[in-house]
Amino acid sequence: MSAEHTQTDPRTALPDTPLDPATDPFAWLEDVEGETALDWVRERNAHSAAVLGGDLFTAVEGEVREVLDSDDKIPHVSKVGEHYYNFWQDAAHQRGLWRRTTLDSYRTADPEWETVLDLDALGEQEGESWVWHGASVLRPTPEQLAAGEPRRHALVDLSPGGSDSDVTREFDLVTKQFVAPEDGGFVRAEAKGGLSWVDADTVYVFTDFGAGTMTPSGYPRQVKRWTRGTPLAEATLVYEGTEQDMYISASRSHTPGFERDLVHRALRFYANETYLATGVGTDEQALTKIDVPDSANVGLHREWMLVRLRDDWTPSGTTYRAGSLLAAPFDDFMAGSRDLTVLFEPTPTTSLAGTTWTRHHLVVNVLDDVKNLLHVLTPPDASVVEPVETRVSTGSTSDSGWVRSDLSVGGELLTVGVGAVDVVDADDVWVVTTGYLTPSTLSLTTVGAAQEAPEVLKSAPSYFEAAGLEVSQRFTESDDGTRVPYFVVGRADLVSGESGPAPTLLWGYGGFEHAILPGYSGTIGRAWLERGGVYAVANIRGGGEYGPAWHQAALKADRHRAYEDFAAVARDLVATGVTVPERLGMEGRSNGGLLAGNMLTQYPELFGAIIVGVPLLDMKRYSHLLAGASWMAEYGDPDTADWEFLRRYSPYHLFDAAREYPPVLFTTSTKDDRVHPGHARKMAALMLAAGKDVTYYENIEGGHGGAANNAQAAYMAATHWTFLWNRLSTTPAA
Repeated sequence: MSAEHTQTDPRTALPDTPLDPATDPFAWLEDVEGETALDWVRERNAHSAAVLGGDLFTAVEGEVREVLDSDDKIPHVSKVGEHYYNFWQDAAHQRGLWRRTTLDSYRTADPEWETVLDLDALGEQEGESWVWHGASVLRPTPEQLAAGEPRRHALVDLSPGGSDSDVTREFDLVTKQFVAPEDGGFVRAEAKGGLSWVDADTVYVFTDFGAGTMTPSGYPRQVKRWTRGTPLAEATLVYEGTEQDMYISASRSHTPGFERDLVHRALRFYANETYLATGVGTDEQALTKIDVPDSANVGLHREWMLVRLRDDWTPSGTTYRAGSLLAAPFDDFMAGSRDLTVLFEPTPTTSLAGTTWTRHHLVVNVLDDVKNLLHVLTPPDASVVEPVETRVSTGSTSDSGWVRSDLSVGGELLTVGVGAVDVVDADDVWVVTTGYLTPSTLSLTTVGAAQEAPEVLKSAPSYFEAAGLEVSQRFTESDDGTRVPYFVVGRADLVSGESGPAPTLLWGYGGFEHAILPGYSGTIGRAWLERGGVYAVANIRGGGEYGPAWHQAALKADRHRAYEDFAAVARDLVATGVTVPERLGMEGRSNGGLLAGNMLTQYPELFGAIIVGVPLLDMKRYSHLLAGASWMAEYGDPDTADWEFLRRYSPYHLFDAAREYPPVLFTTSTKDDRVHPGHARKMAALMLAAGKDVTYYENIEGGHGGAANNAQAAYMAATHWTFLWNRLSTTPAA
């Protein structure tokens, strides 16, 4: 579609600029499945294919597809009873296999896998493009385990085409068949929500029950208790939130001796209430709120409660700092005690990345200048027969009886993740290490014991040649003097500036307290680094790299700080000789798509090309589109006075037809029911109407992830990398 054509089309008449927020000539593109809108999408997709197609596109698509379909990927597993389950996709299984093996077999180079559910076969049988959303398996009671009864009750979540909305269907792990509704099987119709096990004949259900039962964000407002063999309409109401809540759900802990029912009420992002529910389903039902700040996260394990603070808290004369991790015996806390133990307190360079319970221990993952450190904390526990001192190699004991030791794994500039193998019965943990140039490794170790080197179970292959490449962490100053870290990956002579300027991609996110950490990507390595590109990642404010304060520094009216941070990193890449603006590209997705939109409209002079993926762009309309209302705690409410600052970072309204902009690629998915595809569609149409250099690609499937299978993911990746290389490289790719 040429610029001349769009300007003669009454639907796309060029509006006055800056765009009047009270009018929107491109509103028709918000009709997601509307034929007129889809005709426009098909036309833009055809244009994208024509512009980007060629030898480079074909080569990149093949290289990426080989990585995604590789049989040498690490098959990560979850322990369920004696089996270890894995979900797997490859060239022969595009939708994927849910399969299982034993630990002894998993330790071998070629495990024997038993297929539990074949999504490709299921989709063909049912005529549906199912996308895996996960499964939940009911833990048998101690009596059932003693009797040798197998784990058989599973709830499988499947999405049509990759949307957030999905269905839940009960699955029998013994017969490997779905349990039909006429046989008493639990089935939840397509909606945002879910089911969670209470016992073998009961679930909690939170879903769309009809008019008035969903929140403005499109999530469940009610949770009910549903008994097998009864109609969903007869399920008993457990809790109903208000019209302005974000999400209501419930769950049961099945740890023997510590069975508890909890109701979860998300008021908005960063504000939650958790209730202890007793007597559910009887006349004695009662809900007791766990009395912690709404901004805090609460977690329970056996007799312990953990509280992770986002704001300062003074419950009984003692102030606990935001970013801290606190512990207390749960029953004592509910009885009124406020005797809390500080397990972690942040420093100017450290933040809490996560926690993982095992049977007897708590692994605390800390970020120090965006690098992982692991600590093992052991609570006082009379049920532990073996003395604590014999279970830790080194450590210190606090007045509360908690013991701390260090868990040394990983290395410089590597990301380390930890997950419990069996949180109820064992102290084993999976340890995953990865880095920009270091393929992922999966290891197994036991925490709390005299430390030995973790047992390496699986290692991913190298998908690209890393010889001559290096990774470094750098820091630069933002406009207000804040120290901002970023990573740079590429050939040593390029990242040093000796052989520049290099085609460079700068990636960022900067939102929702999400930290961006180093990780291996065969796709980036093959499609970009091996061709002589440099890859950089900016750890800007709005993220979680330095805890809640780093996030809160760029909320709402302060959002500009995230954009100033990113622009500072872009300038530093130029100042250090890595690249020049004409050869510097940037990419962001989702909230990062909003970042990309603001780089496009506020800092166009810094970039030679920009990719805007599954983005928010119209900040006047965002809260009225799909899940947008749930993000007002992050951005603000455009229907109030907040619009005065929101309009300052609403790319759709900042666009100026008279201004020069770098070439831009917009990508989204028709099936994205989280961030409305109308954002990308309307911005592309607005820019096309002004004659700007715009490429647009919308995948019909894929949801917010953009792709529903490896073939679609490879095509999307080829679109991205070909666009960047064509725009940023002055010499043809080999």
